[in-house]
Amino acid sequence: MKHPVDVHVGKRIRHRRWLTGMTQQQLADAVGIKFQQIQKYETGMNRVSASRLWDIASALDVGVGFFFEGIEAVAEGVAPHGTGADMLADKEALELLRAYYAIPETQRRRLFDLARVLGDAAAA
Repeated sequence: MKHPVDVHVGKRIRHRRWLTGMTQQQLADAVGIKFQQIQKYETGMNRVSASRLWDIASALDVGVGFFFEGIEAVAEGVAPHGTGADMLADKEALELLRAYYAIPETQRRRLFDLARVLGDAAAA
C-alpha cells in the first residue's frame, strides 16, 4: 500500500522534473539509477531514501524541502485546495509555468508585474 507522503513526494519529483523539461531517463542518468526506478518514485510505489532524495534535489536544482511543500494537507487528509499543489495537477498550469521560466529573468519580472496588475484589476 502506498503511503500518502511517498505519493506526495513522488508527485513533487514528477512536477519539478516536468517543469525543468527533463525526461525520466535524464533524471535517472543524473542520479545514477534506472529510469524505471524514477517511475516507481514518481508514483509513490517505492519510497525515496534520504540520500537518493538529496541526489534528486541536486539534479533538479531545488532544495530537499521542495518535495515536502504542501505536505501538511496530506497529513491532515485534505486536498491542499488553493495552493500550488492542486494547481500542479493541472497540465495547462504546468505548461504555463514551464513557458514562464523559459523567459529571460528581466522580461519574466515584467510579465509577473503585469499579471499582478491584471489580477488586482479583476479582483476590484
